[in-house]
Formats: sequence, C-alpha cells, structure tokens
Amino acid sequence: MKRFWFLIGTWFGCGYWPKGPGTAGSVAAILIAWPLWKLGVNDFGFVLLSLVALWPAIHAAGVVAVETGRKDPQIVVVDEVLGQWLTLGGATRLNWRSLLFALALFRLFDILKPPPIRLIERVPGGAGIVLDDMMAGVYAALVMFMMGRFNLY
Repeated sequence: MKRFWFLIGTWFGCGYWPKGPGTAGSVAAILIAWPLWKLGVNDFGFVLLSLVALWPAIHAAGVVAVETGRKDPQIVVVDEVLGQWLTLGGATRLNWRSLLFALALFRLFDILKPPPIRLIERVPGGAGIVLDDMMAGVYAALVMFMMGRFNLY
C-alpha cells in the first residue's frame, strides 16, 4: 500500500525529476488539464477536481513524509498538481495562453509564499504539505480571474 501512496504523492514519478520537481508536477498538471479542457472540463471542474483529490493528496503526502523522515519531501508533488488545478479555476476562459499564465503564476506564488502561506506550511503532516500549495493556487486563481476580466489572455 505504501507504493500506491508514493505513486500518488510523487504524482506517478514526477517528483523524482532531478531539477525542479515542483515545476515538473505543475507541468504534469497542465498536461493533464489540456485534454480535460478539450473534453469540456471548465473552471469549476478544475476546482472540483482539486477538492475531490484533496484527501488522497494529504494522505499520500503524509505517508511519503513519514517514510522518508522529512517534513516536506521534495519528491511530493501532488500538492503542486492540486494547486495548479485550483489556479485554473480562476481562469475566465481556457486557452494555451491562460494555461501558460496559470503555470507561471502558480509557480511564482508557490515559490514566494506570501502570507499566510508560510504559516499554513507549518501545519503538521500531509495537510501542511498540501494546503500551502492550495493557498498559492487560490492567490494565483485570483490573479488569473482579474487578468481574464481585463482580457489579458
């Protein structure tokens, strides 16, 4: 069962990418979002997808953290996937430009960690690992929404 949770936590191995595993997880989320969008998944669908996957992501992140003995292992990238999909929830329309802006904005907020993201990061276990990225996704979604209202993508 641990292998299953490692598979989810590392998002099917993306977390093992040698340079920038978080970015690899975000890119994987965008690569999955593209065909889902083509199949009709809209902004609300991406928010729903990230919320449905929240508990399994928290559990997987917690298992990987315990097994590796690290508070927030770099190999856990399922949090980036959920945060990236949450970011897409703020898009007023989806196209290749909005997908690229969503990727850039989410990574920016995930790296900079403006308040209260750093505080959320202190929550113990898998919840702290995942919820800080969800908050970064909320910030990025708000910027995506405003950019969309001004027809910037």
